[in-house]
This record gives sequence, C-alpha cells and structure tokens, in this order.
Amino acid sequence: MVVRYLVTGGAGFIGSAVIRRLREIAAADVVNVDKLTYAGNLESLSAIASDSRYTFVHADICDPARMRDVFHTFRPDIVMHLAAESHVDRSIDGPAAFIETNIVGTYTLLEAARWYWQGLKESDPVKAQGFRLHHVSTDEVYGDLNGSGCLFTETTLYSPSSPYAASKASSDHLVRAWHRTYGLPTLITNCSNNYGPYHFPEKLIPLMIRNARAGKPLPVYGNGQQVRDWLYVEDHARALIKVATEGEVGETYNIGGHNEVTNLEVVERVCELLEELAPDKPEGVKQYRDLITFVADRPGHDLRYAIDASKIERELGWVPSETFETGLRKTVQWYLDNEDWVERVTSGAYREWVEKHYGEQAVDGAKHG
Repeated sequence: MVVRYLVTGGAGFIGSAVIRRLREIAAADVVNVDKLTYAGNLESLSAIASDSRYTFVHADICDPARMRDVFHTFRPDIVMHLAAESHVDRSIDGPAAFIETNIVGTYTLLEAARWYWQGLKESDPVKAQGFRLHHVSTDEVYGDLNGSGCLFTETTLYSPSSPYAASKASSDHLVRAWHRTYGLPTLITNCSNNYGPYHFPEKLIPLMIRNARAGKPLPVYGNGQQVRDWLYVEDHARALIKVATEGEVGETYNIGGHNEVTNLEVVERVCELLEELAPDKPEGVKQYRDLITFVADRPGHDLRYAIDASKIERELGWVPSETFETGLRKTVQWYLDNEDWVERVTSGAYREWVEKHYGEQAVDGAKHG
C-alpha cells in the first residue's frame, strides 16, 4: 500500500531531510508544500526533483483556500507539519512573522486538515481511520533548565523565553486542543538543536565554518557556556517518520541526540576539525580558534536545554545513530565540499531564481524540476 505524505516546510532544513528519507521508502508518495521564504531551498531536494512520486506545491500555509485545495487534490494519509519561522534572533528583531506563520499558519492547517478528515469519515472511513497529523516542534517551548541536572520530559511545563519559543508553544497548544475538542488524530514531537548538511548558513555551525574559512570573527554570545543537546538532522528525520507512522495518536515524543555541549565547545570543535580538514587557512590566520570573539549576549538567552528521549526509545525503538563527534565531522566536511551551495544561498542568486520561476504567485500542483 502506497502512503501519501504531505510535508509542510519541506524545502527547509529539517523538512528536506525528512523528504529525502521518505523517498528512500518504496511505498511513499510525497507532496511538499513550501512558501519558499529565505530559509527554504529547493536545491536541498535537487536529487529527487524529477521523481514522479514527489510533487512540489508553492503555497503559504496561512492561506485557507490553498490549504483546502492541497488536501482535496492530493488526499494525504499523513501530514508532517514542519513549516515554521525558526530563528530566535529574527524573532527578537521581528516577532510578527513568527506569530503569523507559527500560530496562524498552524491554525489554518489544522482547520484544513479537520475539514478534510471529517469528509473522509463519510467518504472513506478506512482512510480516515489511518489519517495522522504530526506537528513538529522544539524543546525551546520548555524554557530554561538554568544549569540544573534535570532533563526536559514530555510533561515538563511550558515556559518559553523568546518570541519564537512562545509562538511554537502556542502552536503546540492548538494541536492538542484540536485533538481533544474535535478528535483530530494528531501527534507532537519536540526536538533539540539540529545540525547537519543543508543547514541555512545563518545558524551557528554553518556560520562558524563559513566565517572561519573567510578569516572573519567567530562570534559567540556572552561567555559561550549555554548548553544545547545536539541532534544530527538525519537521525531526527528517522525519528519523525517513526513517530508519524508508529506513534500513538494524542501523544508527545521528545527527540534528542544525547549530546550536551556548550556553544563555546561547539565552536572550538569546529575549529579543531577545520585545522585537520582545511589546513589552508586564510591569510593572517595562524589558528582558526584565534578568530573566536565574544559578543554581547542576546535578550532572553536560555542557559541550558537537555532532552530526555527515553520515551521514544522505549516505545518506538528509536535511538540516534550519530554521536556529536561523528555527526559534526560529517557536517564540516559537507560544507567544505559544498561551498558553492553556501555561496548561492547567501549571495541572493537562489532568491533571484525563486522570484523568476515563482514570483509571488502560488503554483498549483507545480513540479519542481
């Protein structure tokens, strides 16, 4: 039986990893709905762009009519909702976009899914019985562990610190409410910091790699002692598909990499790998770590996030395959091997391509290829 997946935000970092993984599954059709904002990049899916079982739809999840049309046209079995504004610094500078996409967009998607699912219950009860909507969220909704030795569990109270985290917490609450009030079959996952290939270069690890190779400062907030649990993106993609297909409806699953590392340690490890993998340094640079520069901390910066991922291991059998050491080595090597990709997504060339091909018009059922 072929399962049809509708992935929102599928041109993003995590979404594209999920779609690449799904297309390795023989009995899976994938529909990718993405608005193609600054962090959406179809080049991340170029290897499957001409695949007959992959379809790209250029659309905004905040558009109710478009979302209903997508559900009506493609009749998905499983929805994996990853479309979101996700950069904390951007949320501090401009929170409105985060309220619109993460809250209003999730509400719009839930209503379109509810309309579709209720119709299925009358027209195709078997398909309705198997329908799932999987909402992908973040550990930042839980707030700050403040350096304590405890971990975030699925029952940790929400205490978001940034506009981004607050918007994701709001979207989580909406998903739970639509399940409890309307019976919509939903699941939620909350993940730790992702890293890996195809990450947009404004994020910590790719930014450090890019700046180091250019001989520019490596900015570290505050004293760099903020602790994060790092999760390799391909491990995360495996976990998300497992939850979507095997998780219990109405449940929440935390996904973590079991890799607690301070931000300063992350930057130092990137520098160590660059010393080995890219010894041809920019002029005037003796050691990459000499470029580390401490800058003023950002407002509301949480000290520590750490995930207890025992539930997904116990109930679904998922564990990460990569350690931080193996995953970071793969990541640094990928960026060194794909500097042309980084240049395109940061130079404006990719945005110009999107505007030329799609403009401001949504493309009905368009194939990217």
